[in-house]
Amino acid sequence: MANINLLPWREAQRRERNRITYIMCAAMFGVAVLVVFAAKLFMDGLIAEQDRRNAYLEGEINALNAIIREIDTLKEKRDALLARMEVIQTLQENRSQIVHVFDDLVSKLPKGVYYDTINKQGGQLRIGGKAQSNGRVSALMRSLDSSDWFDGATLTVVDVIDQNGALVSQFDITVMEERKGAGGVEALQ
Repeated sequence: MANINLLPWREAQRRERNRITYIMCAAMFGVAVLVVFAAKLFMDGLIAEQDRRNAYLEGEINALNAIIREIDTLKEKRDALLARMEVIQTLQENRSQIVHVFDDLVSKLPKGVYYDTINKQGGQLRIGGKAQSNGRVSALMRSLDSSDWFDGATLTVVDVIDQNGALVSQFDITVMEERKGAGGVEALQ
């Protein structure tokens, strides 16, 4: 039998397969590195895009917050102006009121009665004074009740005191002030 040695051919084939295997492993490793690098670049791009969107939204939110603060400031100014306008309108409506009140206080004052103090709180007048007799105080209360500018005269205090040798009645009267409106008379609150 002939002696044929196939060993070098098999070794050469094995070496070639090992070399191809190593080349394939290196190529796969290279492809894997490229895929990981590409994925990292892609993710970095997505993160950068989201950061850009977030920065844009934060800028818009800050701009809207500034506008909201400005609107709140304008609302406060508007409310202050409306309050001023309401006060001015009330003063305009009641401008002649005080003239009528004092005119009526003087015209309704009976003889023998005079006022010491007149205090106003809201729509209520507190009148203090002196009279020659209790009957004159009653006449003052009746005349105030008959007035178009007053209502509900109430005697709170009446005392008889000695003033320079004469007895006089010292009184305090509370009366509600009324305002003539377009539709009639309405009480001031």
